[in-house]
Amino acid sequence: MSTNPPPLGPCPPRFVELKKQIAESFGPDFEERVTRAWREILNELKDATESIAKQGSDIVPSVNFADLDKMSEADMESIRRRGCVVIRDVVDDQEALSWREVMRAYVTQNPVNGFPEEDKQFFQLYWTKPQVLARAHPNVLAASVWLNKFYHAKNGFAEAAGDVDLNAPLSYADRFRMRHPGVQWNAHPPHVDGGAIERWEDPNFRSCFADILKGNWREHDPYDLVGRVNAKSSLYRRENQSTVFRTFQGWLAFSETAPNQGTLQVFPDVVLANAYIILRPFFSPVENPVGDPLDGDNWKFDISYADFPGIFSIGAAFTGPRPTPESHPHLRLERAMISVPKVNAGDMVFWHCDLIHAVELEHTGKEDSCGSFSVAYWLPARLTPSSWTTVMYIPAMPYTAQNAAYVSRQKEHFIKGIPPPDFPQWAGEGGFEGKAIADDVVDLGARRAMGLVSVA
Repeated sequence: MSTNPPPLGPCPPRFVELKKQIAESFGPDFEERVTRAWREILNELKDATESIAKQGSDIVPSVNFADLDKMSEADMESIRRRGCVVIRDVVDDQEALSWREVMRAYVTQNPVNGFPEEDKQFFQLYWTKPQVLARAHPNVLAASVWLNKFYHAKNGFAEAAGDVDLNAPLSYADRFRMRHPGVQWNAHPPHVDGGAIERWEDPNFRSCFADILKGNWREHDPYDLVGRVNAKSSLYRRENQSTVFRTFQGWLAFSETAPNQGTLQVFPDVVLANAYIILRPFFSPVENPVGDPLDGDNWKFDISYADFPGIFSIGAAFTGPRPTPESHPHLRLERAMISVPKVNAGDMVFWHCDLIHAVELEHTGKEDSCGSFSVAYWLPARLTPSSWTTVMYIPAMPYTAQNAAYVSRQKEHFIKGIPPPDFPQWAGEGGFEGKAIADDVVDLGARRAMGLVSVA
């Protein structure tokens, strides 16, 4: 059995005009500047992907929660460049394990919504008590603030204007997965969240990558707030497309897991990945390559085609970027998608909102991993609870006017027990046994993060 994503379509012909508009907006020497940058990026990727493959999981930074304020500048810079980090012991192991058992009971006692239908492992559930309590946990909120502060105002953007407060975390309700060994997991191949064609089409979002589009890719700062705060990441209102600004995506582990056990994979170089993905639509391979097809000489500037490689249509909306070895060969995804290191219950994994990530196709382990879960009466008899895998998604999100407006709407969905605004709507969890209620959130900071009281 496999979990297959929905069918994807091509980009529409009108995207040719979008490319031309972008080229014109960056001046008459756009072709010359980005061609030079493109060749530099391809050369850098040769060495970078080789280094990533050699280092493997060791390349992903790791820190204990208790040591977040004790890190050296060199370690902080490593996280900035890699765009990912494991934070250990955010939640007490036993507390995390007890939450896991409550979630297991929840999905067995209620008519839950998830997929695949015949063996549910990815659940469209948001309001179990463990999910709400985990989002409210003071350490989870503190980790969110620490991550938010990687961002800054590169060009004098004034936080004091009230547009953003990195010290005020907000809570974005998301789902959880439960996966068992032996099931090929195709639902989450390499991809980037938080905006598809919007990265090029929305002027604010596009401004986040202005240095790349100017040919000055080495000056690109993935942590610059300018442009991020008001970027429109969901112009087409596609379900499961985030409409908020999350500084880092993240999940909380409920069990021990290691590489090859259905865990997360990342491409650990956010600067190079951004530079390559943003410029890829402006280049195509020559028809008769000489030597190595990946050499810069075998690629040409080309804005005559509508395709934005890795961007696909889903009805009237779009998904992606979804790089593949065919569409983005210089990323060498077969070797450079690295599994995060072994984690334990209570650890958290975070990755930059632009970072390419995936879920391992195979889960070969026998114990819980952080890829997903299964449910007792849906599992084959040969499988036992010890083979279930578990992760709860909890991103880092700061206060912005746009984010706060979303959280206000999300609060109403929480009270009603229906899915949050960004997600597929169904009858929800309103009558479910064990659903959380607003009174379960006691801490004032957590209530602010969830919009239950004013952030001001």
